[in-house]
Amino acid sequence: MKTNKLFKGLAALALCSSVMVGCSNEPTGMKKVAIVQLGEHTSLNTIKEAFDTQMEALGYIEGENVEYVFKNAQFDTTIAASIAQDFKEENADVIMAIATTVAMAVAPLSTTTPIVFSAVSDPVGAGLTGNLDNPDLNMTGTSDEIQVELILDKALEVNPDLKKLGVIYNKGEANSITNIAKAQAYADSKGIEIIEATITNINEVQSAINVLTSKCDAIFAPNDNTVANAMSLVSQACATAKVPLYVGADSMVADGGFLSVGINYEDLGKETANMVHAILTGTAAADLPVKVFKEDLKIYVNEAILNQIGVTLPESISNDPSFELVK
Repeated sequence: MKTNKLFKGLAALALCSSVMVGCSNEPTGMKKVAIVQLGEHTSLNTIKEAFDTQMEALGYIEGENVEYVFKNAQFDTTIAASIAQDFKEENADVIMAIATTVAMAVAPLSTTTPIVFSAVSDPVGAGLTGNLDNPDLNMTGTSDEIQVELILDKALEVNPDLKKLGVIYNKGEANSITNIAKAQAYADSKGIEIIEATITNINEVQSAINVLTSKCDAIFAPNDNTVANAMSLVSQACATAKVPLYVGADSMVADGGFLSVGINYEDLGKETANMVHAILTGTAAADLPVKVFKEDLKIYVNEAILNQIGVTLPESISNDPSFELVK
């Protein structure tokens, strides 16, 4: 038993080091963590599952030394606002918010409770912090900043004659606005025409993607939660039309996107747990720089979609050491 406890303590200490701060080896006392997730799709679920696994590895056992209050906003901003009101009464030690929309909804609570966000592409643009290195609003977290330029570089490697790029996104999602602006700037620099299809809910996705596949050489969808929640529709339409669908997350590739360049969302969830642990063991949010995942990126390609649309990958992609086929 003593050996197991020692091993557990050392493991927790090693895990804490990834957030660049000192922290106690194991949690002490009963803690309360309030968690809000925008909704359920593969990307967000992957983050939550990885967070749960890492918290357990760090020594948190529900009912013994931690109480979790979990809420799902069901992709509804009204529900997200209601959850934020509910959290006022919870007296949580920390709030964890998965996705930009819900992080913005609970942001006013940071005056009394530290907040750790996850999967926020542009924390500064969303008003969650004024500085990534020195968070100033009692909020910090992990950013899944989308490598738009790298993704579209791959699109041009696959099709050097790409002239019309369709983009589909929810104009109500701050993270999508940021990434579409990057796509537009990239397209302007390459002489590519952008054709936009904006949506406000999942019911508008089918008609929007049908229009794009009839007009475009390729489609780009950022890590937009509305699109991610409708990936089966978007993927099927693009595959049927044999139009490559470039997406903003590895999980969106797993759900039927053709290609992405980015991080593993399990890593995002694990690091979010590390940051929550650091706060629960005495570190201030201001002392935890926002973790932006820009390194160890991989090229993800969906093998079934690759075969279905009949694309031959250039060697610059297939021979890249970071290339990974998703089956």
